[in-house]
Amino acid sequence: MSKNNESGNFDVSSSMKRAVKRSSKLEKLEAKLARARSFIKQAALVRNLTSIHQDLDYFPRGPIYRNANAFHRSYLEMEKLFKIYVYKEGEPPMFHNGPCRSIYSSEGRFIHELEKGKFYRTEDPDEAMVYFLPFSVVMLVQYLYEPETFNTDAIGRTVVDYIDVISSKHPYWNRSLGSDHFMLSCHDWGPRASSYVPHLFHKSIRVLCNANTSEGFNPAKDASFPEINLLTGEVKGLLGGPSPSRRSILTFFAGRLHGYIRYLLLNEWKDKHDPDVQVYDQLPKGVSYMSKLKNSRFCLCPSGYEVASPRIVEAIYAECVPVLISDSYVPPFNDVLNWNSFSVQVAVKDIPNIKRILLGISQRQYLRMQRRVKQVQRHFVVNATPKRYDVFHMINHSIWLRRLNIHIKDS
Repeated sequence: MSKNNESGNFDVSSSMKRAVKRSSKLEKLEAKLARARSFIKQAALVRNLTSIHQDLDYFPRGPIYRNANAFHRSYLEMEKLFKIYVYKEGEPPMFHNGPCRSIYSSEGRFIHELEKGKFYRTEDPDEAMVYFLPFSVVMLVQYLYEPETFNTDAIGRTVVDYIDVISSKHPYWNRSLGSDHFMLSCHDWGPRASSYVPHLFHKSIRVLCNANTSEGFNPAKDASFPEINLLTGEVKGLLGGPSPSRRSILTFFAGRLHGYIRYLLLNEWKDKHDPDVQVYDQLPKGVSYMSKLKNSRFCLCPSGYEVASPRIVEAIYAECVPVLISDSYVPPFNDVLNWNSFSVQVAVKDIPNIKRILLGISQRQYLRMQRRVKQVQRHFVVNATPKRYDVFHMINHSIWLRRLNIHIKDS
C-alpha cells in the first residue's frame, strides 16, 4: 500500500472519529434543549400574572407578558444553556462590524456585543446551539450598493459567497440546511439580502427590524427586533418624561413623507391645526421633538416605506403610549410581550378616526397603559454593558425561542 493511501486511510479514520464525537455532542445538546422545552411548557401551565421563579434582579409580572411564568423560566434556561458560535470568516468593515450611532444602531450594537464574547458566545462550534452569520447588511449596502444602478446583486453575491465559504469549511450549515443559523439586520433590505440564498430565507432564523409578513417574514422561525435610533450611541436624556397629568397633548407625530401610510396620515391631519392631534412633516423652528414626545399621552408610530419605525422605541423611552399604524407588521418580542396591554394598534383605514379612537380610551385605561409602558421599557433599553432583561438579552431570547422550535440530527 502506498504512503498516499495510508495517509488517506488515516485521514478518513480521523474524520469519522471527529464526526462521531460531534454527533454525540449534538445528541447531548438536543437532550438539554428537550429538557428546557419541557420545563417551559410546565411553567406555561401556571397562569399567574407574576412569575413564581426565584430571581435576584427582576420578577416578570403583569399583563405586559403573554405568560410571565413561562417567559421567566425560558429566560433562566437561556442564561444557563444558550451558546452562540460566531463564524470567524469575513473581514471588517462588512463583517464583524456595524453602525452604533444611527437609525441602524440596534444592528451594530448587537454585533459588537456578541463579538466581545462576554455573553453567550462560545469558541467551540460543537457546543453551540446556534451559529451567527456576522455580516452587516447596513455595511454591505454602504460599500457595495451603487445608487444609480438600483441593483443589489453585488450584495447578494457577497452573501452567497459567504454561505459557500462557511458551508465548505464547516459541517454545521449542511447538517441543518441553515436552520440553526441566524442573521441579523435592521436595514430595510435585510429580507432582500437573505433572499439570494433560499435556505437562508426559508430555513434560517432571520432577526429583522423589517418584520413584514407580506414579504416572507415567518414568526415561527424569524424574530422581530426593535429599530433604535441612537444618534449619540447613548440613551442618556431619552428615558422618562412628565407624569400623565402634565402631558397636555393627546397625540403627536413629526416625520417626512416616507411611504403611503405616512402620506395618508399627513394628508388627513397635518394641516388640521388640531391641538389634540399634532401632526407635522417638519417641526416649526425652535420646537423640540423630544419635548413634544414627552408631553404627549399617545405617540403615533406609522410605518414608513418599510414596516418598522424607530418611533416605537422613542415613545417607550419617553413613557408615551405608542400607537402602531402599519400593515403586516410583527412587533418586537411579540411571542413574549402582550402589545395590546401597553400600546394602541390602529388599522390604516382608521387613520381618519385616530382622534375618536384615542379619546375613546378612558383615563383609567390610559393610566394603566402608561404604567405598563414604563414597566416594559427595561426590555428596550440599550446599555453600554448589557444588563439582564435589556434589549440585547431580549434579542438573544427571541433567537433562543426559535432554536427551541427545531430539532437537529447529524446525518
